[in-house]
Parts: sequence; structure tokens; C-alpha cells
Amino acid sequence: MVYGKQMRKSLKDRMTGYFINMGSKHKFLRIPAIMGLAVCLLFFRFTDYCRRGTKRFVCAIFIFMCFMVGNSFAYPVFQNTGGFVAGGTDEQIPVVSEDESLTLTGDTSVNIDDVPLLEDADVLDGYDASDFHGMSEVDKYSLSEILEESTEMEEEAELTDIPETENASKPVFSKDDWKLVLINKQHPIPDDYEFSLGNIKTIKGTMKCDERIIDELLSMMQAAKKDGITLAICSPYRDLNYQEVLFNRKIEAYMKKGMSYMDAYIISSKAVTVPGASEHQIGLAIDIVSDEYVTLDEGFADTEAGRWLAEHSCEYGFILRYPAGKEYITSIEFEPWHFRYVGKDAAMVITGEGITLEEFWDKYL
Repeated sequence: MVYGKQMRKSLKDRMTGYFINMGSKHKFLRIPAIMGLAVCLLFFRFTDYCRRGTKRFVCAIFIFMCFMVGNSFAYPVFQNTGGFVAGGTDEQIPVVSEDESLTLTGDTSVNIDDVPLLEDADVLDGYDASDFHGMSEVDKYSLSEILEESTEMEEEAELTDIPETENASKPVFSKDDWKLVLINKQHPIPDDYEFSLGNIKTIKGTMKCDERIIDELLSMMQAAKKDGITLAICSPYRDLNYQEVLFNRKIEAYMKKGMSYMDAYIISSKAVTVPGASEHQIGLAIDIVSDEYVTLDEGFADTEAGRWLAEHSCEYGFILRYPAGKEYITSIEFEPWHFRYVGKDAAMVITGEGITLEEFWDKYL
């Protein structure tokens, strides 16, 4: 009978009994026996808890597994510094530099926030831009140099502002309107986007942009002239080849200053839009300066021409595309010379509310 009762003892009783007997018989083994007994009791307490709460145990295991799987994808993924992946494929676009002295790692001590932005002219030495968009980058086209000036444009510039009536209907905006197409780093030029380039003959050559904006552009220049301001157009339409040369040469120039490829790419994209995502490529963006101030920098905003454009360009369908204080939205530094055609209705709304084209899309489209 005693033997049978011993056989019916549970594993828990046998294990605890073993450690108790070990500590009782051998004084020098008391401490290991107490530790073993404590571990034994904790183990069986845990197993009893799991057996009584099976559902809770399974849920805990499931949550733990989800946590482990989720964290396996949480580590940062570093881009290949030898190039960037195009179109979601494995094709690598190599660095355009042929200078073997350039490295992809660069000097890690360089702070890109402290590096001044390069001007286009700084990286275009020896490059004939006229091969790609019919004009030289250094040429500026003022109104006096434009040979084709229609009478209709002069008459339109003389028209006074017509006050809005209370019954005037509010404009309706559409995402399909070519004037409102959103082009930026997140929204590259659609593959099916179509437009026709129009030519404006000048003394120096031919200037090109979307033919649908020429009348408004020249009307704006005429109006500025009547106010004693001579505007000058530079860098209107750019094709993809030109944009790639400009962008890649800026990357190369920054790398020569000791920057890594990725740092050079980031700082270049602040001043020049990534090829395939430039409004200049669709002929709707115009860089405008004046005869008195021909440099493309922030100082243009403080000139009479810069202030006139900021106030009146919307009356002709143009907006200041990259305003100050909106860099976190546009991802482009303040460019007081860069104007984009969006049509009069949208331009009045964007300028009046002090918003960007991106914010306009979020609010009205």
C-alpha cells in the first residue's frame, strides 16, 4: 500500500521532496537545495497557471510572436550609395562622375545643412544648353528683345481690374485640368502627359514654353513694363537630358567637396528638382528676373521686380511656386524667381490664401 501511494505522488511532490530531503541530510547542500526548491516551485506554479488559463497563454504567445516578426522588419534599410534604384527595379543608375578620385562614402564630418547651394552656372561650364532647349542658360530675355508682340496683348495689359459681383460663381477645379497638374518628387511627370511647345522669337534666339501660357506670360511682362519694371525670362522649358545634366553635375560638384553620394544627392535635390519631376520639363515653369537683377538667388525677392511679381503674377495665372517657409511641403528651397502657371482662378486662390500647389490640391481637389 505504501508503494502504491508513492507511485501516485505527482512529479511536483517528488521534486520538492527531493530538494527538502537533500537539504535535511546534508548541511552544506542546504543553500543549493533551497535554490533548487525555489526554481521548482516557480516552474510548477507557471505550468499550473498556463494549464488553468490556456487561452490567455496562447494569446500571450501569439502577441510575442507578432512582436518578434514585426521587429524583424523594423531595422533601417540603407540605400546603395553607388546609385539609386529607378522605377522600383534592380537597375542601378550609376554616378555620372568620371573622376576616379571621387568616393561614395565621402567625408562623414560634412554637415549638409551648412553647405551653400550651388548656382546652375557653377556646374554648367562648357555645357551648351542650346542643344537641348533652344537657348543658353546664361541668356536672359527681356521684353524689349521679344520680337513677336501682338496688339491683343498690349490691349489686355491696359484693361483695368473688373470688380467681382456678388453673384459671380465660384470656380470649379478639376484634377484633370492641365493647368493644375502636380509635379514634384512624389508626383513625377505622368507618362501620358502631352503638351505642345510654343516658340517666342527673340534677338538672341528662340525661347520655348507651353504654347498655352505664352499670351499670359507676355501680358504680364507688358503690365510690369507699364509700372516701370523690366522683367527678364531665363530658363523656361528644359527637356529631360538637360535636367539630368544639371542635376548630376551638382551631385558631382558636391562630392568633390568631400560629401558622400547620398548627401550630395539630398542637397542637390533641394535646389534642382529630380529629373522626371521638374515643371520646367512640361513648359509650365518660368524663371524670371529683371534687367537690374539677373542672379537666381533669394536677394531677388527684395527687388522691385521680385515684389511686383509676388503681388501681381497671380493676375495672369502665375504663382510663386516655392515660397519661403514652405520648404517642408515643397522640399525645395525658397526660389523667388521660379513661377508656375496654374490659371487665373487657381492662382488667385493660392496667392490669396498663401498656400502652395500641394496644399491647394489637398484642399480643393
